Amino acid sequence: MKKSQQQIAEIAQQLKQKGVEYCMGAYVDIHGVPKGKVVPIGHFSQMAAGSERYTGYALDGLGQSPNEDELTSIPDLDHIIQLPWEPKIAWIPADNAFKGEPYALNTRVALQNVLAQAKDMGFGFNLGIECEIYLLKRDEDGGLSVPEKDNKLTKPCYDLRGFVDQFAWLDKVSSTINDLGWDLYSLDHEDGNSQYEFDFNYADALTSCDRFIFFRFMAKHYARELGLVATMMPKPFANKTGTGAHFNMSLYDIGSGDNIFASNDDPRGLGLSDTGYYFIGGLLKHGRALCAAFAPTVNSYKRLVRQGAMNYFSWAPVFNSYGSNNRTNSVRVPAGGGRCESRNADGAVNPYLAATLALAAGLEGIREKIDPREPNEDNLYAISEQERRSRGIDFLPQNLQEAVEAFAADPFIEATLGTALRDEFVKYKTQEWNSYHLHVSQWEIDRYSTIF
Repeated sequence: MKKSQQQIAEIAQQLKQKGVEYCMGAYVDIHGVPKGKVVPIGHFSQMAAGSERYTGYALDGLGQSPNEDELTSIPDLDHIIQLPWEPKIAWIPADNAFKGEPYALNTRVALQNVLAQAKDMGFGFNLGIECEIYLLKRDEDGGLSVPEKDNKLTKPCYDLRGFVDQFAWLDKVSSTINDLGWDLYSLDHEDGNSQYEFDFNYADALTSCDRFIFFRFMAKHYARELGLVATMMPKPFANKTGTGAHFNMSLYDIGSGDNIFASNDDPRGLGLSDTGYYFIGGLLKHGRALCAAFAPTVNSYKRLVRQGAMNYFSWAPVFNSYGSNNRTNSVRVPAGGGRCESRNADGAVNPYLAATLALAAGLEGIREKIDPREPNEDNLYAISEQERRSRGIDFLPQNLQEAVEAFAADPFIEATLGTALRDEFVKYKTQEWNSYHLHVSQWEIDRYSTIF
C-alpha cells in the first residue's frame, strides 16, 4: 500500500529507534535470488520513492539490453524485517519499476497482477510453503557431506538423535522464525540424513513468498556461522530424499475471510468445495507447464522420480494427478480438506513465479468449472501403464528441457505472464539445460572411457 510522506517519515523514525542504520530493498531475479542496494537510513524517504536505480542487463531474466534506461526498486514498507543477526540492517522486499510504472518482468509484480484478478472475483489467496533444507559440510574436494559421520540411517525420518545433534542451528532458525511472528508450529528431521523441515503458519500469498525468500537467506547465514552449508538444492544426493517446498493453497472470501475451499458435505469425502475442485482442475489442466516453474532446475528432475538410486520410494510426484491424503499424487488434498497441496515445488523455486501461475491456473479452473474427476487413492508408483492410461493420468516432465518445452507451448503461460517474461524464463532455462547437456560428467568418464 502506497504511503504518504508523513507515514514514510514515521516508519523511518521507528526504524532509527530500533537501531536500524541501513535499509536494503530486496527484489528477486528470475531465479528467485534476492538482489538490491543498501541505503543509509538518512536517505530512507528517497529509497521509498524509488531512488535506487539498476542496470537490468546485469541481472538474469529482467529482459533489458545494455542501451536501455535503468530499472528502479520500490520497497514494500508493509513487509520490513530487521535482520536478527545484524539489527543495523532492515530487509525490505521490493518490486522493480520502469519509468514510474510496475515492471512486468518482475515476478513479484506478476504475482500482484494475478492477485488483483482474484480480488476482482471476490477471492483472496492464502499460501503456506513447507521449508525442507539440508544442513551439510563442505569437504576438502568441494563436495557436500553429512556433518555427523554416524548419521547413516537408511530411514532417518523423524530421527531424534539426528535432530538433537544439530540443535544449535535448528534452535537459531526456529527462534528467528518465531521472533519474526511467523508462528512456527512444527519442525523435524526429514527423510534424508541431515535434512530438516520447518513448518510455519500460512499467510496471504505475497507475504508467504516474501518469507520463503528470507528463510533461504536466513537459514544459510546461520549455517555459515557454524561453518556449515544450508542448501535447498532439490537433490543434493542421488541416494537420499530430495528437497521439496510444497505449496499449500486455498482461497478465501474477500468480504468475510471464510475459506472458500472448505466443505462439510463433500460427496467425494475430501472436505473440499466445488470451487476447490475446480481450482485443482485448473492446476491439472496446465500441470505439465506449471512444473517448469515449480521445479525450475536441471537438478529438480532428479528429485521427481519414483525411486531412482534410493532404497525405497522417493515421495516425489511423477504424475500430473490429484488425490486425497496420498503423497504419490502431484496435487494432494490433506486430511481435513479445505486446501490443496502442490508437491511439485522444490527448494529452488522462485515462489512469486510459481504462485502467480498456480493462482492463475486455479482461477481459470474456477471460471471454466474444470472437474478434475475422481481422486486417486492408491499407490500411483505401483500401478500399471495400462491403468495409468485408462485413468487419463499423464507423466510430469522428466527433465528440464521437457518442462520448458511444455511451459513455452501452453498459451496460458503467455496470457498470464506476458510475452516478455515468458520468453525470459524460456531463454534462461534453455541455456541452463544446454549448459548441463554439454557438460561431460565424471559418471560418463568412469562408465565409457575404458570400454570403448
